[in-house]
Formats: sequence, structure tokens, C-alpha cells
Amino acid sequence: MSVPTYVAVAALAVSVGAGGAWLAQEPPTPARPLDAVTTHGEWVKYASGGDSIRAYVAYPERKTKAPAVIVIHEVFGLTAWEPTVADRLAKAGFVAILPDLLSSKHGRTPTNPDSGRKLVGELELERVTADLDATYAYVNTLPAVLKDRIGTIGFCWGGGQSFRYATTNPNLRAAVVCYGPAPDSAGIRRIRAPVLGIYGEDDERINAALPGVVAQMQSAGNTFTQEVYPGTGHGFLKPGRQGSDGPQVERAWTRVLEFFRARLGK
Repeated sequence: MSVPTYVAVAALAVSVGAGGAWLAQEPPTPARPLDAVTTHGEWVKYASGGDSIRAYVAYPERKTKAPAVIVIHEVFGLTAWEPTVADRLAKAGFVAILPDLLSSKHGRTPTNPDSGRKLVGELELERVTADLDATYAYVNTLPAVLKDRIGTIGFCWGGGQSFRYATTNPNLRAAVVCYGPAPDSAGIRRIRAPVLGIYGEDDERINAALPGVVAQMQSAGNTFTQEVYPGTGHGFLKPGRQGSDGPQVERAWTRVLEFFRARLGK
């Protein structure tokens, strides 16, 4: 199997203002103030082929280089919620990068979630892979990042893409799948990174396939830990979903952070 070469790409924009604020053209979203502890996020653009990707990067407050996590959004595109996930990861000590995977084709995610879902559904998998490759390459060149210590986490559609991206990038160190579907058996055999699956109890649409996924991952010699959280449904890590107001959210996040620290470093 050939190993893809990741070419470093330069950022086309940098942060402005004190305290790691946002780019001038990206004012703070009122519904999503910067985390009071992190306070060090910025919007950037970087190349992906002949296009560019818009992404949010959250940095931890630390004096040493940090592992990095690529955050992959839901089927609605990049909404106001996903940057809070990046901030949470930064607060835990990771550099987190959140690409808008609609931006290279459409400029940015539309504000209407139904429009975002429609456009995400039309994305070519080759484009998604290329944009994730470009994101991996970009974050791997950041001076604050521990080189090659990079993982992914995705939610819903993004959970499936986190799982699928592990089939295409053998350099990935860890992948977290939050209630997303698994790749096909041929793809599973190409996975090299350990995978953690986070699932809601009342999500049979996804969970019905889990026994088969476990068997295929074991047959391929892959590390796959899957955890089902009681009293929760699909998307429970996002506010407003079944179980999002209960204790399972923090339990799941504790497990995710433990997994990343074990696989990527602290």
C-alpha cells in the first residue's frame, strides 16, 4: 500500500488582536463566545489543491508543543456548536483544528441547517479526503504542534468521516467516531490507527451494525473500543439532543480525552 505524501501548505491568514482573537472578517459569534480559559482561537485559510479551506484553530495555554486533533463537523456543516468542541479540546491541552468541509467548494457553510445538510450530502468523498489531507498537512506544520501526533474526532456524518479517513491516512495516530457509520470491510483492513467509538443507547440505526464492525475490526487486527452510553440517543454530545442534559456527556468526554492522551500524548 502506498503511503500518501502530505505537502505542507502555508496559512493565508493569521490572527489579529490581543488574546488570540478572531480574524477581522470573522467576528465572534454571539452564541459561541470564546472559552474563558482557552481564549486563543483564530480563523485561518489554507490551500487544498486549487481551492482554499476555512477553518477554526483553538490553541491550549501551555509552554510545550501539543498533539493535535482534527474536528469533523456534523451533516449540517460547520455550525456554532463545533467551535466549542475545539475549545474544549484546547482547554484539555490539544491544538484543535475544525475545517469547514463545505468551504473549498461553496465558500462556507450556509446559515440554514437544511441547506447545509443538502450541500454536505452532495460532497464528493474524494474532495472530503483531499480537504482532510490538506488539514492534516496544515496542522502538522504549525510550530505549536507535536509533529505527526495527530488524531481525528467526528460527529454523526463527521463520525463516519473520521472512521473513513483512518482508512486513507496510515499516519493518523487515533480516530474517535461519535455515532457515525463504519467504512466497508475493504476500508477496515486498511486502518492502522486505534479507533474509539462513542454511541448513544437509543440509536439502533447506527448500533445495529456494531457487532459486525467489531468482528471486522478484530479480524483485521485493529484496535477498536466501542462504548454505548445509557439513556442517550443519536447526537447526544450536542445540546438539545436526547441525553445531552445528563451525566453521560461528561463521561463520554472523559473517555475521549483519556483515549487521545494515551494515543497522542499529553
